[in-house]
Amino acid sequence: MIGAIAIGLAGGVIAGLLGVGGGVLFVPGLVIFLSLNQHHAEATSLLAIVPVAAVGAYRHDRYGNVQRADALLLGSLSLAGAAGGVGLANALSGALLRDAFAALMVIVAAQLAYRALRQPSKSSVGPRHEHAIAQDPLGGLCGNTAAAPDKDGLD
Repeated sequence: MIGAIAIGLAGGVIAGLLGVGGGVLFVPGLVIFLSLNQHHAEATSLLAIVPVAAVGAYRHDRYGNVQRADALLLGSLSLAGAAGGVGLANALSGALLRDAFAALMVIVAAQLAYRALRQPSKSSVGPRHEHAIAQDPLGGLCGNTAAAPDKDGLD
């Protein structure tokens, strides 16, 4: 039970902070700490992510960060993709599914590292963050506040 609580809290914080949906932590956490097999961990993560995504999207929408047309397109296309992906996942062995998940995480990490090294980041200090903290005294525990636009609308 404590493992599930820790996985849920960590996944929620990471989802709100980085927008990854929490599944990046949910799946490995469920496998490692709760001893679920890969198929069960992925299926459980998909259901668990629904409330996380809803709260995160709601909070981001309040800050004006949601691009609704893009979200609608992505969400609509993802429905068909999810149905096909579930069918494919059930046709694969747990070991192959685990390895594919790990490979995806490595590819995503490499891409993020490459972009971070290639592009200078904007300063994380300034009125944008002061404004966000004033609006969310929980410091982001209920969603990402660091992405709030500053008063003049510039990011």
